[in-house]
Formats: sequence, C-alpha cells, structure tokens
Amino acid sequence: MTGHGGKAQPHAMNALNRFADPFYCIMRFIVGLMFACHGLDKIFGTFAGKTEALPPLMMVGGCVEIICGFLVAFGLLTRIAAFVASGEMAVAFFMVHAPKGLIPYVNKGELAVVYCFVFFYIFLRGPGSWSIDAMIGRGRTATAAKL
Repeated sequence: MTGHGGKAQPHAMNALNRFADPFYCIMRFIVGLMFACHGLDKIFGTFAGKTEALPPLMMVGGCVEIICGFLVAFGLLTRIAAFVASGEMAVAFFMVHAPKGLIPYVNKGELAVVYCFVFFYIFLRGPGSWSIDAMIGRGRTATAAKL
C-alpha cells in the first residue's frame, strides 16, 4: 500500500484502519451536535442565556444549524445536510467575518472555516456505517435480496 511518499505503510499502522469508520462516525456525531448547539443558542439562548431579537438571516442560519446539525449527527440525509451546512458556513464567513479582514484568525472566522471544510468532507465521505442512512440502505438491500 503506497500513497505515503511512495513508501509502503508500516504493517503496524494498517491495524488502525479498523477504527477509521467508527471514529469517523463518532466525529460526525460530535460535529453535528456541536453545530446544532450553535443554532439552539443562536435562536433560543439555550446555553448563553441571551434572547435578543435576531435579523431574519440570522434566524434562518440558526434554523439551518439546528436541522442540519441533527441530521448530520444522526446520519439521516447526511450528504444533503452536510452540503447545506458547509454552504451556510461559507456564506457566514464571507458575509460576517471576511469584511473584517480575510485572515480567519484576525476576523474571528476560524470556526466558520473549520465547519465549512469538515462538513464538505462529510458531504464527500458520506454517512459512514453507524448512521440512519446506512440502516436504511441495509434494509433496501435485504428487501432487494428477497425479491
């Protein structure tokens, strides 16, 4: 197996491959829940206790964060939800943070950039084996096998 500068991967590292999908699914779950928490706090003040009136675009953003966060966390319509969440974070970065400067550390947009790329990775990778999407898919293949 190559791909690491043309050198074969050490056999001891191959043993870790069995943990890749379970860890990915746990990461997807945590990232989705954290994203939903941002939306819950934005709209309802769930964690910080603030309940100020929000502009309509912020309300839409909060709803997207709650819905897409839970969908990604539980692996239901994962690719669609992750794509929408990634796009929302890209829009958030360019509309809210970039006018203060393009460097994410300077404009406090690091989290938006990280979420954008993590959700895009989830969009590309898919739900993983520990997801509702995978359970639905297994049900379809079992039904198709009976026919």
